[in-house]
Amino acid sequence: MTNLAAFLVNSAAARRGQLAVRHDDAALTYGELDDASARFATVLHDRGVRPGDRVALTMPNLPLFPVVYYGILRAGGVVVPMNPLLKAREVAYLLRDSGARITVTSPLFAEEVAKAAVEVGADCLATEPAAFHDLLTAAEPLSGIVDRAPGDPALILHTSGTTGTPKGAELTHGNLVSNTATTAETLLRVGPDDVLLDALPLFHAFGQTCALNTSIAAGATLTLLSRFDPQRALEVMLRDGVTVFLGVPTMYSALLHAELPDGFDASRLRLAVSGGAAIPVEVLHGFEQRFGATVLEGYGLSETSPVAAFNHPDRPRKAGSIGMPIRGVEMKLVAEDGSAAGPGEIGEIAIRGENVMKGYVNRPEATAEAVRDGWFHTGDLARVDEEGFYFVVDRKKDLIIRGGYNVYPREIEEVLYEHPAVAEVAVVGVPHDVHGEEVAAVIVRREGADVTAEEIREYVKERMAAYKYPRIVTFLAELPKSPTGKILKREIVVPSS
Repeated sequence: MTNLAAFLVNSAAARRGQLAVRHDDAALTYGELDDASARFATVLHDRGVRPGDRVALTMPNLPLFPVVYYGILRAGGVVVPMNPLLKAREVAYLLRDSGARITVTSPLFAEEVAKAAVEVGADCLATEPAAFHDLLTAAEPLSGIVDRAPGDPALILHTSGTTGTPKGAELTHGNLVSNTATTAETLLRVGPDDVLLDALPLFHAFGQTCALNTSIAAGATLTLLSRFDPQRALEVMLRDGVTVFLGVPTMYSALLHAELPDGFDASRLRLAVSGGAAIPVEVLHGFEQRFGATVLEGYGLSETSPVAAFNHPDRPRKAGSIGMPIRGVEMKLVAEDGSAAGPGEIGEIAIRGENVMKGYVNRPEATAEAVRDGWFHTGDLARVDEEGFYFVVDRKKDLIIRGGYNVYPREIEEVLYEHPAVAEVAVVGVPHDVHGEEVAAVIVRREGADVTAEEIREYVKERMAAYKYPRIVTFLAELPKSPTGKILKREIVVPSS
């Protein structure tokens, strides 16, 4: 059996009374999480969910997330995690694209999700606390877990690039079991005595594999933050005796400059994991000096489950490097002409191994373009030194990482092109002290049209998640273009504030 939910079943069998997941005063032991997820699997089965059916999950970082997540997996379903901040328009697209027939959401975000569910004809289940408790209590726990093969899908994560709408990366049980086991055993080296603090969204691959699944597989305790706040993170570290912190570079910078709570003691903190973007070397060293914990950088993508490379704890570390390929994974650099790039040369990162997705859902052409001869081409440019350490130098894709959230320019551009006053637009990222990058829209107005920056911001804000709308809006007479008419984003200069 290769069902990802087996990690929970095995850990619950060994330590039912141990704390599995916590969010402030809400907490679940392994026994409680095991029982609740088994009951939710029955709820789904009674609603017609069968092995291979897609079930969308829209929920913040709360103990209820793993109840629903593992419940879907136990029933043999495929989890389609969605950002709770998405608007109905965005949710409807993801439901259609994935083929999800049921969506589960918390009451706080039910309005937008319910609108989308009605639009696409899906069932919407809102987890209002009292009613959801009664629903689980009335259900008999599903006996065991539905058997799944390594190649069967477990998860659909939506990602995007420079063109088109988000694509659903289909990750299998084999992908995720392998990546989780490798992360737990060889990278984080966690066990039942560890407490992991996760400030990363659980709907994202980083939070799911490196925090949730890794913690559950190791029988450790996962403590959650719904929204990152450096002061609150420090309080939780002290309260729970956190041993492992997981975050993105902007979080490390904020923690480095935050005021320490009275009586703060970070002596149990032994490891901090950074991903999502390159962490500035001065921030890495400053964090280690202040908190006395080793910071290890890694690299991955939704399509690779996500971890592909890491600064391994048992090997020398190089600050600024994403490390080396992890167990079961190969990496190489590909030059523009398709040949292998040599040491010191820059090439596109290509990845092959147990972690590479099955493909993009219903997109054979996009899959064939991304995965060639078994190698997933990432779109990221890097160099490798003589010792085998990889250093990312640029992104071929125009991805913007704002406060740890992935923002895809093309998605925003599509919305802006629907505005009657917009003739041309380019969305780019600009450096930002707090968020790492800020979203900027550079617009050419239609002839005779009159629209303000504030009107543009409000237009996008009504149609997309709040973290996506452009805080910076600039108007130009024309956008720089190549001889073939392609907009040259690298030549666009916009103010940073």
